[in-house]
Amino acid sequence: MARQTKKKRPSLNRASADRHLLYQRSVQEPSLEISFCNRIFKKAYGRSPLSLREDFCGTALLATAWVKSDAKRTATGVDFDPQVLKWGNTHNVQPLGAESKRIQLLHQDVRENVPGKFDVAMAFNFSYFTFKARADLKKYFQSVRRSLKSDGMFLLDHYGGPETQDALVEETRHKDFVYLWEQCRYNPIDASITNHIHFRFRDGSMLKKAFSYDWRLWQLMELKDLLVEVGFEHLDVYWEGEDGEGGGNGIFRVRSKAPNDPCWNAYLVAH
Repeated sequence: MARQTKKKRPSLNRASADRHLLYQRSVQEPSLEISFCNRIFKKAYGRSPLSLREDFCGTALLATAWVKSDAKRTATGVDFDPQVLKWGNTHNVQPLGAESKRIQLLHQDVRENVPGKFDVAMAFNFSYFTFKARADLKKYFQSVRRSLKSDGMFLLDHYGGPETQDALVEETRHKDFVYLWEQCRYNPIDASITNHIHFRFRDGSMLKKAFSYDWRLWQLMELKDLLVEVGFEHLDVYWEGEDGEGGGNGIFRVRSKAPNDPCWNAYLVAH
């Protein structure tokens, strides 16, 4: 009998690559975020969170992972981009089969009323930086506060440090592509930043500006002040530890003081 050989998967290149799949592979780690949420929510309230509001959900990868992690869990994903919601529904939600009924995707502004009451709201990948005006960000935080249960929790990720204001390009190598994070410019007058994500492939082709961001680089204290204004009573900053080589170790603990590292990552938790 002739031996069957496995067909080689065609190499990724600019023409064949899907930017949303590349983003999910290089940026998102929903299992870690869900594990973090489980730990701090149970510590605060003695129970497991079941209902999730994922804001700026994009492809709804986190919402999908949330539902898969527990048969009792439900998720509502909110995003303003109908095309990315359609992609997420096709590639992430519908493949769940019957479990997809526990996910709802809403095409709307996150500042508008989101129906339902939730155990947890999450805004990750710094997407809320899109609100440059204080009034707009406050309106968003008010929307989240209204939608949470009395023992609900709001989680945001955040980054900062002097290096985040510098023009630079960072490369992260994956099996069949290179992820490039470009910090293009920072305006110290209004704290606006312009960043891009590019992908480079083995054949030398590139997917330039696969994603571009026009943000405001908010400071943690500014966010804390706003969250208190809209009614959150308890705030914690979970700071990432160091790996001994100048990088983060992926372990986040509550801190009230921290060094002004060149670049740092943190979670802000409000409840």
